[in-house]
Amino acid sequence: MLRWSLIFLVVALIAALFGFNVVEGYSLLAAKITFFVFLVLFVVSLLVGDRGTTRDAI
Repeated sequence: MLRWSLIFLVVALIAALFGFNVVEGYSLLAAKITFFVFLVLFVVSLLVGDRGTTRDAI
């Protein structure tokens, strides 16, 4: 997910460099959306995920 966000960011920067304003706008929007989805999923996985504690079998 983070990789897609970086790809969209690079596409937006290249499009802005060459003056493609519409492509730059949509690519930047996609980069923002994918980055925030990544952040939400990362925080949820930290809260819900396995914390490494194990129960000893007796």
